[in-house]
Parts: sequence; structure tokens; C-alpha cells
Amino acid sequence: MFATLPDALRLFVVPVFAWAALRDVRTRRLPNRLWPPLYAFGALLLIWETARLWPLAGLDGRLFLVQAAISLLFVAPLGYAFWYLGAFGGADAKALIAIAVLFPTFPEYAVAGAELPLVETQIGVFSLTVLTNTVLLALAYPLALAGINLVRGERSATMFLARPVATDSLPDRHGRLFEDDAGTTRNGLDLDALRMYLRWRGLTLADLRANPDRLRDPDSVGETHDPTDGGTHVGPRTDGGVVTGGGGEGDADRSGADHPDGPWAAERFLEEIDHGAYGTDAETLRGGLAVVARKDRVLVSPGMPFVVPMAVGLIVSLTFGDALFAVLGVVGLV
Repeated sequence: MFATLPDALRLFVVPVFAWAALRDVRTRRLPNRLWPPLYAFGALLLIWETARLWPLAGLDGRLFLVQAAISLLFVAPLGYAFWYLGAFGGADAKALIAIAVLFPTFPEYAVAGAELPLVETQIGVFSLTVLTNTVLLALAYPLALAGINLVRGERSATMFLARPVATDSLPDRHGRLFEDDAGTTRNGLDLDALRMYLRWRGLTLADLRANPDRLRDPDSVGETHDPTDGGTHVGPRTDGGVVTGGGGEGDADRSGADHPDGPWAAERFLEEIDHGAYGTDAETLRGGLAVVARKDRVLVSPGMPFVVPMAVGLIVSLTFGDALFAVLGVVGLV
């Protein structure tokens, strides 16, 4: 037999995670409606297997109970904890919770005379295996980024974390600036927040770069617009608003330093939007705007949506099994 029916049905979630990974790469956005059906599907399979092993009295039943408890009471809350601490995005946390519900125990598949996954762990919690494989894949990302930088002739202390890109390409990119007007920083302006600001003012990035002295003046902000959520997939790049006020040459030397909204009307922007701007404060916004206004190339940390290595980690886990456990076994630690 290829697999038990619950394990066979679990394979249907693989293309769902593959689709989620591709969408996350393109838009950095996943619809909230994606997760409840996966939770319900996983819960149904969990109830099915619980009923099959009921009353969970034998060794198999007690082992299943322990594995399911670890997955649901440790791995799933871990996703929420990572999100709460800022290490995960909301979609990443929901994806890990879905994995915890869908794969509490190791599935078994018979393929061409082989039993997959090839490497199982002693504890047997499959969602934990998916998580460790995902982390290992995510750790390889800085190495890949450094390799790309080396191929392009870029050698610097930041080559593992960021790469230089054309400033004019920022409207279509995801990630975070790795510099501000004071130099390199790991807390630069999120590019989604940059798009929110531009849409709020009704500007394109080209507009801002063409006339930064005038637009730095907070009095140059006229009618404001819906900032959206800053995604590249949301509507037009600008809603076509016209900047009014402060347009004369005599205003070109005004920095806005003494204005209550500060340069670039950063304070006003953050007060007017009805939700946060990805942790952006006024100082971070002003620093990022100053950089993109004056430089033709900027350092950007592209980041990696955690759902992407999670989708790959799920496939690796279903076929090879637990990579970390295999390595520890080779060195004699397990």
C-alpha cells in the first residue's frame, strides 16, 4: 500500500504551499482565507487518526498522543511566539501553525520499494522536522546572497545581508533599505513603507527624486490619498494626486526642521494613516527618503519570506526526512 488514506490526503497540501511560496515571492502577501481551510483539514485528519487509535491505550496510541501534543502545544504556539517577537510575519506564523495541525506525526509512503521519509527522528514529531529543515534552508539564504554579490563583483562587509540595486527599481522591489542618511543600518526603511508614503502623497519615486528640496518641505503636502498597504500588487504605483503648495523657487531651501511635522511631513504621515507602517518611525522614514532622493544606487536587504523555505522544507521532509537528525547521526550525536 502506498500510504494510509490520511497520509495520502496530506499530500494535497504540498501544491498549496508551493502556490503560497510563489505568491509570497511575487507580492509578499498571502490572503488570510488561505489558512482556515488548512486548519480544518488538518483537524479532520487528526480526529480521523485519533478515532482509529482510540482509546489510545497501547504503545502506538500513547506515542501518537505525545507526538500530537508536542505538535499542537509546542510547535503551533512557537509560530505565534515568533510572530509576537517580530521574527516572523503574520503569514509565516499561520503557515507554521497549519503545518503543526496537518503533520503532527511522521507520515509514511511506499515509493518504488523505498519507505519515505528516509530519515525519521526518535521523537517522531513531523512538524518539528519541517521547522528544522526550514531553518536550515533559511540559513543558506545569506550564503546565496553573498554568492550573487561575488558574481557581480560586489565585495563588502554587508555582502551576506544586502546588495546594491538601482534606486529607480525600488517601486517594484521587496525588502528593506540597508542604509540611511548616516550610513549603513540594519533598521532601514521598509520598501512597503516607502510605497505607502509615496501613495499617501500622490507621488512617484521619480517625482521625489526630481525635486527633493521642494518635497522635503512639509508645507508642500497638499491633498493626501490612501496609502494602501504598500504592496507592489496593489493598484497603480501612484493615485495621480498633485502636490500643491510650496512650489516656488523661494521655498527650495526650506528643510522643515522647525515644522511640527518635520522634514518630509513624516510625523503627519504616521499620524494620518490608520495602521502602522511596518514599524517605521519618523526618523527612519526621513533617513530613507534622504537616501533614495540623492543616490542612484542603494543597499537593499531583500529578505526571504519564511513561507518559501517552509514549502521547500516540507518537500524535503516528506522525501528525505530530517536533515538535522541525519547530520547529528553522522557525527555520532544521536
